[in-house]
Amino acid sequence: MSENLPPCPKCSSEYTYEMNALMVCPECGNEWVSAEGTADDASSSGERVVKDAVGNVLSDGDTVTVVKALKVKGSPSGIKAGTKVRNIRLIDGVDGHDIDCRIEGFGAMQLKSSVVKKA
Repeated sequence: MSENLPPCPKCSSEYTYEMNALMVCPECGNEWVSAEGTADDASSSGERVVKDAVGNVLSDGDTVTVVKALKVKGSPSGIKAGTKVRNIRLIDGVDGHDIDCRIEGFGAMQLKSSVVKKA
């Protein structure tokens, strides 16, 4: 067990422990991603990593499935959960929209990676 674990940012407890990629506080139940782990991941790859709603790494050309119904401005019906989107492109979008794609029946649009999962 590592002696240099950070204290809980919520309650400042010193009894934190690691569980997979998360840090956990047994006193208040807070879970967070360690700042040390994210710095190591970003510096080693040098490339921005985009993950879907369940944690799978996405890349250009992947096929994804929408996991929740989305409202589309200007359309009477939205995008239903379970809609497959083929051939995505990862972008540095605005306001968290990091996937550029074309959806059958709606045309070109941008999605957030938090509302899709890899198919």
